[in-house]
Amino acid sequence: MILQKGDTLFRQGESGPLYHIKSGMLKIVRVHEDGSQLLVNVIVPHEIIPHHSLISPNPYYGTALALTTCEIEVLSNKEWYRGLEEDPERFRAIALQLQLKLQMMQQRIDQLTEVSPAARLNRLQEWFDAYIQPASLTDLLTQGEIGQIIGLRRETVNRLMRNPRR
Repeated sequence: MILQKGDTLFRQGESGPLYHIKSGMLKIVRVHEDGSQLLVNVIVPHEIIPHHSLISPNPYYGTALALTTCEIEVLSNKEWYRGLEEDPERFRAIALQLQLKLQMMQQRIDQLTEVSPAARLNRLQEWFDAYIQPASLTDLLTQGEIGQIIGLRRETVNRLMRNPRR
């Protein structure tokens, strides 16, 4: 399956299959009752999502939106979970995938603990550069979303981006 930038893969609260991201990037947003959205995760190539359903099925925690053109493989729940029962070694593969995601989340926490806002923004840009070259961070995320991911107000992100010296 191919998703174009802005397409929705799944919606918060729905249930459905797992997905293997072959290429591209997605964002996961939580939609609140008032319609506001909070960016909670960025999904990169080779991940299988949703992470919280790798061992047992659960409704989708958030809404998945394509940040770039994505190639996605749909994984049948029936086959996925039956495969786990038949081959316990697959649990090791899942554990390794979750370990990599935890390491990625630790990097994001490190970004949040940088002393200066400019350093936070620079670290986030460096991380994204590994996945999005030659595009820029602002090609994929709004200033508000950038602020959400590094713990800054949108206005601060705007000011930092206008100042090339940061």
